[in-house]
Order: sequence, then C-alpha cells, then structure tokens
Amino acid sequence: MADPAVELVDLHKTYGSAVAVGGINLTVEPGEFLTLLGPSGCGKTTTLSMIAGFVEPTSGSIRLGGRSVEKLPPFRRDIGLVFQDYALFPHMDVATNVGFGLRMRHVEKKEAARRVAEALELVQLGHLGNRRPAALSGGQRQRVALARALVIRPAVLLLDEPLSNLDLKLREEMRLEISAVQRRTGITTVLVTHDQGEALAVSDRIAVMRAGRVEQVGKPGEIYESPATRFVAEFIGSMNFLPGEALADAHAGQTCAVRTAHGVVEGKVASSADGIARGSSVSVAVRPERLRVVEQAPSDGLMIEAKIEQFVYLGSKTELHARSASGTLYLLEHANDGLRQSYAAGDIIRMTAAKADLLLFPDSGS
Repeated sequence: MADPAVELVDLHKTYGSAVAVGGINLTVEPGEFLTLLGPSGCGKTTTLSMIAGFVEPTSGSIRLGGRSVEKLPPFRRDIGLVFQDYALFPHMDVATNVGFGLRMRHVEKKEAARRVAEALELVQLGHLGNRRPAALSGGQRQRVALARALVIRPAVLLLDEPLSNLDLKLREEMRLEISAVQRRTGITTVLVTHDQGEALAVSDRIAVMRAGRVEQVGKPGEIYESPATRFVAEFIGSMNFLPGEALADAHAGQTCAVRTAHGVVEGKVASSADGIARGSSVSVAVRPERLRVVEQAPSDGLMIEAKIEQFVYLGSKTELHARSASGTLYLLEHANDGLRQSYAAGDIIRMTAAKADLLLFPDSGS
C-alpha cells in the first residue's frame, strides 16, 4: 500500500503563548485534491506554510510520500507552489517565467523548452509564451503561475488562496480550470481558501479548520449535508437555527424529539456531539433551501408561520427573510422556476421542512 502523499502527525505551531496550529492529524492520499477551509486566523495558511517549509513546526511531524521533511528546506521537498499574488517576474516573458524552476534545477535546454510548451498547453496558454505578465489578464497570470508550479513535476501542489485577487466571474471560471488541470495531471493538491463555494466545487475532501484545529474532514457532500459541529454548519453555506428542548436522551446519529415554539419535531443528533440529555437546550438546524412555502400543515416535520420582512430576487433563485411570532428570523431559498411568484414585506407564509432535513446540535458549544 502506497504511503500518503502528505501526512501531518500531531502538528503544532505556537508563537509565544499564541497557538496558531493546535495539533493537526491529517492525511492526503496520492492524486487527491484536499482543501483547508476556514475563516481568517484559523491556522490554514500556517499549516500550508509548514508543509511548504516556510514555517518550522513547534512540534509534530510532516511526511511527504512517507519521508519526514520538517527539517528540510522548501527546495528539497518536491513541491510546487501557487501564491495569492502570482509572484511572476515582470521583466521575463511567460515562457521564461514558467521555465525558471527548470533552469534552477539545471534541466537541459531542449528538455526544458519541451516541458514549458507542455505546461503552457495544459493551461491553454500555448499561444502567449512571448508576452510579458503586464500584458496578461488576471486569469492568464494565474494560469502562468499554475504552469510554473506544474512544470517541475512536483509530487505535491500547494495552492495558497490563488483566486482571491480575481473578480467573481473569473474566480468561478478559474476554479473549474484548476480542477480540470488537477484531474488531467493527477497531481496531489492541497488548497487553502476561505471561500466555501470554491472548496465545494474543486475538492475531493475538505478539512474545515477553526482556531488552529480541524473541526471536520469529509467529502464536500458530507460536509454540507451532515456538518459535524455547529461551527461547520454555520460556516458552510447558510443555516437556520430554531431553539428547542430535548424530550429524551440521545447519542450522536440518533433521532430525538425536540419541543420548539412551533411544536414537537424530530431530528438527527450531529455526529460530533457527545449526545444530548433530556431537558437540555438544543438547536434544530435546517438549510434555507430545504424550507418550502406551503398552504397546509404537513403530517410530520417542521411547520413555521412567519411574516416576511424582505424578499430578495437573485436571478437564479429568490430569498425570503421571514420572522416568526417567537422572534426567530428565517432564511428561505428556492430556485427561480420562471413563475416569478411575488412576495411582499408583511405577507404571512407557512414554511415546512421534512424530518430528514433537521439536524440537532447541543447548545453546549458543539
């Protein structure tokens, strides 16, 4: 069995009394695309910098292909890097920028030229080899940076928020391009981002980080559909939370009845919870797109009557912001089906969600 491409074992980084990374255990398999996702200050960039060799761990181990590298300088780690600011040489043309790493490795000129041409074709820039970076668009400069990282044929590709300087449309285009290039090359890739949509779109797995630790690791669908903690539920996409009281003891993964201001409902206890006790405070969570406006109350599941405070038309979808008599504000989303049903502030609506779409989190913090 092959060694993991990247393995982090009890990895710590502290600066005096400040904990930047507080004990990470994580593996990335060969050919996998893993994303470190989290808010600013959660430790994801510090973790990537330790993998790259720019930051030395306080303790713990970093293994690349089964080899411990925490004491090795970056140029001996067999990694490729794409930075947030591209870091292209403005006085060099595209081809020279891409081939810079090969020259540093003393690759023979003919072989280097062949590999540069291959890398540029891979990112669809084969016709722009003679241009300077200043003559390129932001997306083209990012592709040059990607080609420069790939041309040295590293074992692991590290991407440090590579799309954050691009506008929304170009960012969406480039994340698909990066994903396609990764799939074609099969290179093991670790991406750092705070953009949830970007992480969901490109990753094989996502590691959600908070305060220097990994909260949950899983496939994009698992992270979104079954968040392990309330933090993950709130950070990935949008989530509605309804306060309630547990009517029974229940362990993680079990179904439990909860008394709410809108009646008794049942939901599944989040996977990371130690369990919930009868009489304890819990939050019933439901995604905005799982709420439906209905005329009649359903036989089971959640039923909420609320007054619309705001109706937002977003083209492909609409958003309703509605407040219940208990004071809780809810967000409802539904795809635009062309009917353009109109709502107005002050309208009273009934929203429902199925039992299968309800997740329970204890109010103790997880």
